[in-house]
Amino acid sequence: MTCDNQLEVKLERLKKIILDYGQMLTALSGGVDSVFLLVFASRVYEESFGIGFGSENMSALTASGPHFAPDEVEYAAYLCDCLGVSHKIIKVDDILPLIEDNPADRCYICKKAIFSQLKERADMVGSVLTDGTNLDDMDDYRPGHQALQELGVKSPLRDAGLTKSDIRCALKQLASEDSSLAAALTLNNGMPVWQKPAFACLASRIPYGEKITSAKLDSIYHAEVFLRELGFTQVRVRHHGDVARIEVLPEDRQRFCSSELMDKVNDKIKECGFRYAALDLGGYRMGNLNR
Repeated sequence: MTCDNQLEVKLERLKKIILDYGQMLTALSGGVDSVFLLVFASRVYEESFGIGFGSENMSALTASGPHFAPDEVEYAAYLCDCLGVSHKIIKVDDILPLIEDNPADRCYICKKAIFSQLKERADMVGSVLTDGTNLDDMDDYRPGHQALQELGVKSPLRDAGLTKSDIRCALKQLASEDSSLAAALTLNNGMPVWQKPAFACLASRIPYGEKITSAKLDSIYHAEVFLRELGFTQVRVRHHGDVARIEVLPEDRQRFCSSELMDKVNDKIKECGFRYAALDLGGYRMGNLNR
């Protein structure tokens, strides 16, 4: 993790953007980017107005549905409770029928449906709706960004020129200045949030054109939880019918040379509803299915 030499300049730019919003409502997924945005904004409002974390100037919404990991939603609620930020969980189970055929623009359909609901709530209270999109997100195929633009959702991290590395460094820096914040930014497994691997919705594990079902999403989630418990930080379980194609970081592939580990993984993958477990020899790469 390296910090951009211009990080302080970018953070000043981000501060100005946030203050220009007046009132801000954050779409909080529980991932590193939206967590940083929420924490940084709460600091900005406190330093500028002395109104504390619980002010009416900021709030957060988190979407909860079968294609979102439950632990991400739970952490979002926990963080807001720690910060004293008003937070609501919005159930979006009705989105699954809209994307079950899994077209190439699935992310656009999903984002448009979810963020339409969030935007309506933001407009009702006169807040600017923001999300955690950063500059690096522009390098992958993400049709959901079009939906955000159409709805007028703001992406202050991207607009301030912040990369994923910048965000991790800045979040670590904020935690180092406040022990209570550092505690709030520590996950149940002891990992600091700024070290948390990138995570996408569970539907992204299913190849385009293959039907998305709650059962498949549940299988993927529990298989990935198991692999993370084994110490694999960045992991994806791609759903190919009876086959679970496992992706781990290239440097972690050698761990599968252990017969004991392979047996454990194989047994668990079958428990999760698959017939076969396979290791992707190329290892994890962001946006693998998009290729």
